[in-house]
Amino acid sequence: MNQVHQDRATSTFCERRQFQRLAIAVQAELRVQGNEIPIRVETTDISLGGCYVEMALTLAVGTLLNVVLWLGDEKLVLDGKVVTHHPQFGNGIAFTGLSQDSSQQLQRFLNSASCKDQHPVSPHGRLGI
Repeated sequence: MNQVHQDRATSTFCERRQFQRLAIAVQAELRVQGNEIPIRVETTDISLGGCYVEMALTLAVGTLLNVVLWLGDEKLVLDGKVVTHHPQFGNGIAFTGLSQDSSQQLQRFLNSASCKDQHPVSPHGRLGI
């Protein structure tokens, strides 16, 4: 692979994320839409666009979720969609349809957390992908 093509591929790969992720453990509850039984998990990283959760029994890509995040003392309820699936390890979840209020609440939490010396996650994400 020539250097120009390799640089473009690397640049495209590294810039695919719209929001910076922070390695923060946030308590969360996931409910598959149409099912009221919560799956209690903790994030390994989170951003304004989504989060990654470790779980042994993972969900299929495309699964629609109701997500509850506990941001300190505040409860944030939003919708999500499973976008990555690593069997017996975890799922990547994209937040969908965030209202302006929800987006602002999450952004305040992330800003506060980043000021507390949290470390950004590698642009290549968990498992190097």
